[in-house]
Amino acid sequence: MAMSVFGVDGARQSIASDVPTPASAPAAANEAAVAEGRKDKRKSRLNLFKRNKGDKDAETDASATSTASTPTDISRLSLSADDDKHGQNAEFRAALADTAPEELREAFWSMVKHDHPDALLLRFLRARKWDVDKALVMMVSTMHWRRAEMHVDDDIIKNGELGALDNTHGDAKSQKNDHDFLVQLRMGKSFLHGLDSQGRPMCFVRARLHKQGEQTEESLERFTVYTIETARMLLRPPIDTATIVFDMTDFSMANMDYTPVKFMIKCFEANYPESLGTVLVYKAPWVFNAIWSIIRGWLDPVVAGKVHFAKNLDELSVYVPKSQIPMELGGDEKWEYQYSEPVPGENDRMKDTKVKQELERERASIVKEYESSILDWVRAGDAPAESAESRTRERDEAAERLRQNYWKLDPYVRARSLYDRQGILLDGGQLDFYGQSKVAAAAAAAAAAAATATSAPAETGAEDLD
Repeated sequence: MAMSVFGVDGARQSIASDVPTPASAPAAANEAAVAEGRKDKRKSRLNLFKRNKGDKDAETDASATSTASTPTDISRLSLSADDDKHGQNAEFRAALADTAPEELREAFWSMVKHDHPDALLLRFLRARKWDVDKALVMMVSTMHWRRAEMHVDDDIIKNGELGALDNTHGDAKSQKNDHDFLVQLRMGKSFLHGLDSQGRPMCFVRARLHKQGEQTEESLERFTVYTIETARMLLRPPIDTATIVFDMTDFSMANMDYTPVKFMIKCFEANYPESLGTVLVYKAPWVFNAIWSIIRGWLDPVVAGKVHFAKNLDELSVYVPKSQIPMELGGDEKWEYQYSEPVPGENDRMKDTKVKQELERERASIVKEYESSILDWVRAGDAPAESAESRTRERDEAAERLRQNYWKLDPYVRARSLYDRQGILLDGGQLDFYGQSKVAAAAAAAAAAAATATSAPAETGAEDLD
């Protein structure tokens, strides 16, 4: 069914209406695949997500009673209002009603970036406790949120920091939003730095720097999404989650603002599922106890279970080695946040449409190969283990090529961030959290200089002449 939502198997019907929504014409190869797949309805396309074995018989029975049409599969999705905390059912309906399957498909692959597609799908499945219908609703609504509401890839990531700095001709509202976005970056209200004891990237949030009403709500949301998306760039398998450290030093009620807190909760629960490893609340004052009792009531129990309080450095060092805790928080790392301003011309590669289009064509070819392997897997049903393993290897190989392709494409679709400018995120997706590449480069340069000096011929002095 997921493949039909994305137009891969060529048929889809909106839940919001009895009238089928317009769909772009599928490729001839996909049409042939669908025709062949409809001859054998032993397994529902929902098995793309591979339900538990106990669910298979019920799934097969449901398929047998259908009219072999994918619209029936989509329309039978359970959209219960009882389990719709963040209003994703409405976003799901809007996505199917207003968006062509090909556009949803593009939104999915845009969201994948350097991730393994299977790993991305698994985030939504785990978040919905392996309920395939709910996971599909969650994923499609997230794509709609990214594309139609937040404009993650076509604005926030594409324009970035330099785009905000250069916005001098927009309307007053957009200029104010961009100004406030940069203000938060410059003050270091939150920033990404280092790794915790589990190797997870850390985001530090200095709560004392926030004052309600100082920045627009739009800029707060943009800053939040920008930080999360940038953190995604720092994740490498097998690490797939990040740690947030809320530094509550000198926190007072003047710093409390429930609106951005609610937005952050929605982001992690609805739009970036299974992305949080742990949340550390450091040196929270007694006044925060009442606030926490309110916030905890808003959190999913699984998310709330990831929140830990650390009253002092020793308790914080249970989660982060003291050598990797900045001195500002009492640790041993001699590091402090400094913002590096955008540099004119740093995004010039984004203007090279020829190279970009070549890389996008390469990516489209790999995507087609990956989707074909998925359709083959679905049609194969209960294939022998050896065949299943072979198909898994094919998918993994295609996913690795997608990863490599993304990092070649990255400079042409993502504006450079302060982490690019500071040498933390390097070309090709290489990471250097603690400046080791700079140390190595300096050592290599010094060694080269020493070697040059040693091998250079000695100068002839006056005392050497007759």
